[in-house]
Amino acid sequence: MSPVCGKVEVLDEFRSWADVARKAKRRLRRQRTEDWRALPWKEIQRNARRLQQRIYQAERRGDWKRARNIQRLLLRSWSARCLAVRQVTQENRGKRTAGVDGVASLTPRQRLKLAKKLRNLSDWKEAPIRRKRIPKPGSQEWRNLGIPVMADRAMQALVKLALEPEWEAKFEPNSYGFRPGRSAHDAIEAIFNAICLKAKYALDTDIEKCFDRISHKALLAKLNSIHPIMRLVRAWLKAGIVDGDEMIFPEAGAPQGGVISPLLCNVALHGLEEAITRAAPRRYRATVVRYADDLVILCADLETLIELKVVAEEWLDAMELQLKPSKTRITHTLNEYEGNVGFDFLGFNVRQYSVGKHRTRTYRGKPGFKTLIQPSQKAIKRHHHKIGEVICRHRGAPQKALIGALNPIVRGWTGYYRTCVAKRTFSTMDHQVSHKLTRWAQHRHPTKTAGWCFRRYWRRGKSRMNFSDGGMCQ
Repeated sequence: MSPVCGKVEVLDEFRSWADVARKAKRRLRRQRTEDWRALPWKEIQRNARRLQQRIYQAERRGDWKRARNIQRLLLRSWSARCLAVRQVTQENRGKRTAGVDGVASLTPRQRLKLAKKLRNLSDWKEAPIRRKRIPKPGSQEWRNLGIPVMADRAMQALVKLALEPEWEAKFEPNSYGFRPGRSAHDAIEAIFNAICLKAKYALDTDIEKCFDRISHKALLAKLNSIHPIMRLVRAWLKAGIVDGDEMIFPEAGAPQGGVISPLLCNVALHGLEEAITRAAPRRYRATVVRYADDLVILCADLETLIELKVVAEEWLDAMELQLKPSKTRITHTLNEYEGNVGFDFLGFNVRQYSVGKHRTRTYRGKPGFKTLIQPSQKAIKRHHHKIGEVICRHRGAPQKALIGALNPIVRGWTGYYRTCVAKRTFSTMDHQVSHKLTRWAQHRHPTKTAGWCFRRYWRRGKSRMNFSDGGMCQ
C-alpha cells in the first residue's frame, strides 16, 4: 500500500468519526430540546395539586406555621415551577404578548432554563412593566394594562400557586371574580336565590378604577405572607411602568395585566362583604354579591340599604378606593323606584314581573311575581354590533372564512347566556344574523335574485335551513 493511499484511509476514518460525533451532539441537542414536551405533566400537576391541598387544609385548621412551611416547599418545587412556566408560555390568552424586553415566545429549551431560574427567589430582580391601553367595551374610556416580561409573569404564576390556596380558605362566600371553580353564572345564581321568594331593593355599583388605586400599604398589611413572597409582591407593585418614552413609578394600584394582580385585587377587597352584612340589622338581612370590582347589595328595606351604602364607602376609603358615581344606583327588583326597575349585572338583566292572581311560589294572598334573568340590552347591542363588524370585514372573503369567523362568536355568546331565560333573545338574534348574511350574499351577487342567493348559500340541516359552505349541516 502506498503512503498516499494510507493517508487517504486515515482521513476517511477521521471524517467518519467526526460525522458520528456531530450526529451524537445533534441527537443530544434534540433530546434536550424535546425534554420539555416529554415531561410527565400528569404527575407534575398531581404533585403541585397535592401541595396546594395541604396548604388549604392547614389554613382551614388554623395551623399557619405549617401552611407557611408548605408554601416555602411549593416555591422550591420543580413541579410548581414547570406548571408556572407552562401557564404563562403556553396556556394563558396573553402568552404571545411581549414585555419591555420584546420576548413574546420561548422555545422548549428556554422554558426549561426559565423553570430552573425560578428557584433563585432571593436573587430575583424584577423588570419594568410595559403599559398598553385598550378600549373598554361599551364606553369611550380606556383601560391601562401593565404587561410584565415573560420571566416575571412566570414568577408571578409561581407565587400565585402558593398564595391562592391560603386565601381560598379565607375568602368570603359571595366573592366570585377571578377564583378557581367559580364563574359569573355562580354570582347570578346567588342573586336569584336571594330574591326569588321576596322582592328587594338593590344597590348596583362599581368600584372606580379598582386596579389603579389600591393602596400598597393597606394591601401588603392584609397580605401578611412569608418574607420571599412579600418582597416579590412589593417589588412588583413598585416596579416602574414604561409608557412610551416616560418611566412612571406608581404609588398605588396593581398592574392590570399581571398574573397575580386579580388575586391581589380579591385580597384587597376581602372583608367588604362581612362589614356590610354585619352592619345590617337582623330583621333586614343583606346579601352582598361581588364579582371582582362589580358589586350588588340586596336588602328588603330602603333605609337600611342607604345606610349600607355609607358603610361600603367608609370601608373602601381605608383602601383608598371609592364607588363610581356614574354606575351607582338604587333600584327595586319588582316595583319602579326613581324610574328604574331591575338592574344589569355581568351582562344579565335581573328583574321580577307580576303574574296577577296566578298561584306561584310567591303568592301570599297578593299578586305573585316571577324572577326572570335575561341577557341585558347592552349585551345584545354589543353582540349585534360585533356580528355586523365581522360580516363587513369579510365582504370579499369566501364563504368558509366567514363561517369560521362567526362560529366562535355565536357559540361563545349563546354558551354564556344559555343558562338564563334567553329563548326569545336567541330567536331575535337568529333572525337578525340571517338578515345580515342575506345582505352579504346579495352584495356578492348584485345581479342575482334573493331566491338564487338563498339556494346558493343555505342548506337544509336536521331541523332548519343553515348558512353553509356546501358541507354537511348539523
